[in-house]
Amino acid sequence: MFRTVSDADARPTVLFDEIDTVFGPKAAGNEDLRGLINSGHRRSGVVLRCVGDGGSQTVQPFPVYAALAMGGLGDRPDTIMSRSVIIRMRRRAPNEDVEPCRERVHKPQGNALRERLAAWADSVRDQLHDVWPELPEGISDRPADVWEPLIAVADAAGGHWPERARTACVQLVTASKANDKGSVGIRLLTDLRDIFGGAERMLSAELLSRLAELDDAPWADLDGRPITARALARMLGDYVTADNDPIKPRNIKTGPKSSAKGYYASDLSDAWLRYCPPRSEESATAATAQVRALFPVADTDPLPDAPAAAAP
Repeated sequence: MFRTVSDADARPTVLFDEIDTVFGPKAAGNEDLRGLINSGHRRSGVVLRCVGDGGSQTVQPFPVYAALAMGGLGDRPDTIMSRSVIIRMRRRAPNEDVEPCRERVHKPQGNALRERLAAWADSVRDQLHDVWPELPEGISDRPADVWEPLIAVADAAGGHWPERARTACVQLVTASKANDKGSVGIRLLTDLRDIFGGAERMLSAELLSRLAELDDAPWADLDGRPITARALARMLGDYVTADNDPIKPRNIKTGPKSSAKGYYASDLSDAWLRYCPPRSEESATAATAQVRALFPVADTDPLPDAPAAAAP
């Protein structure tokens, strides 16, 4: 893959289908490919490989920046998801009619569309250098890196595209955050926040029981068995309290002369604030439905035409 995309003069757009077979639960991890995809997110991204024979090998950087689209079942690794525009798809319902895809019919149409887009891109290339488009409120950090060039292109297209692009940006970023609880640790924090509710403290035994009852969570079958108090303490120990101390179980009085280990909401509150998604975010399904309404399948809005002199 790195040799395929490293030629700047013939760099392809990579369409990676059935990506769940590469990063899914039955896959072997494929960390080299994940590192390549992560590095290729930026124009400056490279991977280092040894080239040559025997003792005359040298380390060579290969540029791996390229446009990449992936399709597959389920989610991808967190590091890839955070670098992506995530569009969640649903199976076509029996009452939904879709035109069948026929390669000999639609491939020429796709090629013609590609040529129109390429010609238009060449016509606006100079005006997109060093452009800083205004991003929607709340779009920052990595989502800003992902969406900034897309919104700049929409601004260059003009018409209704700037508004539609910004609306899609907000909806898709919101949907991805609402659906993505991040790593297993962040998922644990988020589920604990929901379990605590307004409680001041809870015993570890009660937390473990409540975690195991969550139908859509991994806690009843974590590494082949239910989550244990030791595993809970180890995972929460990766986070700190507002005083910058590791989160640890503490003794909680259960009677005049008895106590048991548990956790205080005050110890977890800073981690909840920093890592968990806001409670008010709308669901990914609702947000994606709004985007579908913005971009209906039958949309025939014309593309901006390129000046005749810019045609290849």
